[in-house]
Amino acid sequence: MPRVICVANQKGGVGKTTTAINLAACLAVAGRRTLLVDLDPQCNATSGLGRQPLAHHPLVAGLPLSDAVLRVDVPNLELLPGSRSFRDVEALARDNGTYASLLRSHLQNGMAGYDYVLIDCPPSVGQLTRTALAASHEVLMPIQCEYFAMEGLAQMIEVIRQVMIERDRQLQFGGILLTMYDPRLELTLEVEAEVREFFGEIVFQTVIPRDVLCAEAPSHGLPVIAYAPRARSTRAYVELCMEVLESE
Repeated sequence: MPRVICVANQKGGVGKTTTAINLAACLAVAGRRTLLVDLDPQCNATSGLGRQPLAHHPLVAGLPLSDAVLRVDVPNLELLPGSRSFRDVEALARDNGTYASLLRSHLQNGMAGYDYVLIDCPPSVGQLTRTALAASHEVLMPIQCEYFAMEGLAQMIEVIRQVMIERDRQLQFGGILLTMYDPRLELTLEVEAEVREFFGEIVFQTVIPRDVLCAEAPSHGLPVIAYAPRARSTRAYVELCMEVLESE
């Protein structure tokens, strides 16, 4: 049974997809067989690993998810591509629990060979995100070290709480990750202090710095660990991976 981690935040531009791609890649490099599931209609996790979105999302197409899984240019890492189909998005948004149950079933039965499954969610608290949360064991929430970092966080946490209750607490809070970290800025340090004081131990010790190389990597269809192994962000995601592995 794989460890299923949902990477979610209702705000866009906080490093959610970047974190999903790069944590998945680091886990794979560490020898864990890893699957990245792209559930975001923007399909940035798919294009960020050099692959094309599918015409129809496997959850809607009715085919086994394993038939749609693609290999990428990182050993031990595979990708379930997303779809930009508006009809598929609408179908998932109208879901009454069917697709969440289907995804959980696939993860429990058809993908038992994976050690980790990471699910990249859309930037919302809508049905797609709820579907991912309901199928996951943990939720990892990246937040940007800027003024609006705390905005909407209470709403996201409330959605997580609802899913935990509905699913008999299968879902746990995996942690909050500070992204786009720049220690030269007083605002960054203020946000970090506020988040760590309020949330305590559920905040990862690792912080993800602003890094041009990390921003460039998706345009080459690669995670930063493959594109720039010595980059600051590579080291940060390796350290994040070590924190995740330590909690096995």
